[in-house]
Amino acid sequence: MPALTRDDDVFVLDLGDTENRFHPDWLAEVEAALDEVERAEGPRALVTAATGKFFSNGLDLDWLMAHGDQSDDYVIRVQALFARVLSLPLITVAALQGHTFAAGAMLSLAHDFRVMRGDRGFWCLPEADLGIPFTRGMSALIQARLTPQTAHEAMTTGRRYGGADALAAGLVDRAVEEDAVRSTAVELAASLAGKAGPTLGTIKARMYAPTLAVLRDRTDPRG
Repeated sequence: MPALTRDDDVFVLDLGDTENRFHPDWLAEVEAALDEVERAEGPRALVTAATGKFFSNGLDLDWLMAHGDQSDDYVIRVQALFARVLSLPLITVAALQGHTFAAGAMLSLAHDFRVMRGDRGFWCLPEADLGIPFTRGMSALIQARLTPQTAHEAMTTGRRYGGADALAAGLVDRAVEEDAVRSTAVELAASLAGKAGPTLGTIKARMYAPTLAVLRDRTDPRG
């Protein structure tokens, strides 16, 4: 399960050491961690990382299949998480040490910066292959954070980007050796911890106002 630690001015949220799918209990732990980060005062930044083969494989499809009557509320909750991370009043860095797929990839895009392992692991939006259309909120997030050409290719082809390709496409900001992923992310976050505060929150809220509005729309997340 997710766990939050602090390294001086940098909070490190480790998503876990499994596929880190968005089970409701997992979401509750992540939400509680973000509550703690937001309550903190002074210089601070957030690194979201994981342990093992996966950063995150996204939605918990097994749980969704067993709880179809709760699917809309579940998607609304996931999109609210994306909106929250996107608009946090502090710098956020995703440390992608392993496979980053589907909603896990979208969660990475909600961060300000991304550091990826260069030699192994893939970043991928496989929805076209899975037969699962992106919600309006998910589409808005992806298109707000990527260039039009990269968003188009990633969304329509399900291409699996390795570290070097992800860097070239602008999906990530740095591609480094496996043992340097987390430390590089922490170093980057620490260098920007002094930016935390209401001004940064306002900048993000205004920069991504249209995207945030769609992500927070509770009327019909699939519409």
